[in-house]
Amino acid sequence: MKYSDKILNTPSSFIRNILKVTDAPDVISFAGGLPNPISFPIDEMQKSINHAIEENGAKLFQYSTTEGYLPLRQYIATKYNKSFGLDIAPEDILITTGSQQALELISKVLLNKGDGVVMEEPGYLGAIQAFTLSEPTFYTVQLEDDGLNVEQLRHTLESNPNIKFIYVVPNFHNPTGITYSKEKREAIYNVVKDFDVVLIEDDPYGELRWSGEKLPYIGAGRLENSVVLGSFSKIVTPGMRLGFVITKNKELMHHINTAKQATDLHTNIFSQIVVHDYLVNNDLDAHVAKIIKLYQEQANTMLNAMAKYFPSSIKYTKPEGGMFIWVTLEEGTSALDFFNKAMEEKVAFVPGDPFYTGKSNVNTLRLNYTNSSPEIIEEGIKRLGKILYAISSEKQTV
Repeated sequence: MKYSDKILNTPSSFIRNILKVTDAPDVISFAGGLPNPISFPIDEMQKSINHAIEENGAKLFQYSTTEGYLPLRQYIATKYNKSFGLDIAPEDILITTGSQQALELISKVLLNKGDGVVMEEPGYLGAIQAFTLSEPTFYTVQLEDDGLNVEQLRHTLESNPNIKFIYVVPNFHNPTGITYSKEKREAIYNVVKDFDVVLIEDDPYGELRWSGEKLPYIGAGRLENSVVLGSFSKIVTPGMRLGFVITKNKELMHHINTAKQATDLHTNIFSQIVVHDYLVNNDLDAHVAKIIKLYQEQANTMLNAMAKYFPSSIKYTKPEGGMFIWVTLEEGTSALDFFNKAMEEKVAFVPGDPFYTGKSNVNTLRLNYTNSSPEIIEEGIKRLGKILYAISSEKQTV
């Protein structure tokens, strides 16, 4: 059997693979980026499912339009216009099967083999995987504490005319948890506006903020080639796989629509109508406030445990929201080796390797705190700290 180069060169998802291993009941897992199931509005969704069937009947079970359910697109447009002062209409929105599909559709539309993609380093591994299928050339730009290195971004764009788009996660970044500062967003805008490239801002975590101020997007409302990706996975339910693309570039949207038709005709209409029913008949802000309170407690538990149990040489980010903390081990320590030792102690996380397009055996790793109780977080970090002290003392003896 002969397979395509594009599939042979696309890495299998490290996280999806280790989730199989970490699913054992005795393993403490900080690996997956899983929302906490106690945040799912199950009773309300049950009512919306019943109501949607009563109201819509056979429409819920029939083929539908590629763009997505119009009332849901209108809801999203109104929400973003109110929150960010944008001028979005329903025709500027396309509903996708999770925002992961949006990444794949955009790469299908924009990339020929060898075309350039600017990625954050480290960057979201799901995006790396989706883009790799189109066989691009990756250009990485260093991610700093407040966003991309602006001078490196400018130099990368000036030096590589084959670059088609830039991909960033500006709010509570996956994997690092950092948020781009207002000043850095402005500086990036001032660079990007001079180049004929698309700026993709992927924002699945933006509403999960517990400290700091809500910030405007880098390009939305001001760059002609601006794309914003959103999702209901982190604030309603991930299992219904509802994401969306927002762009006012009509030509780009037309091509994304065509790619969507060729891929799956349309996103699950049952999910769209049910989620829309939930959104218009419940207080989403109150629901999200409960999720934020839960995640803030879990994040603080993890940060406090790390301060207590980790050697002082270990560095880590302190997010203002979202789902992740990024850990930097001592220079020369392999996160993969640490992962293997941690699994012996029944604790899992994601080593940093899959978040880089050209590096391996790195000394960084990602921790997720949203899917564990405070007691389990404390115990898991305690076990990791014990291993880190052992690694540190081994180095000193050598």
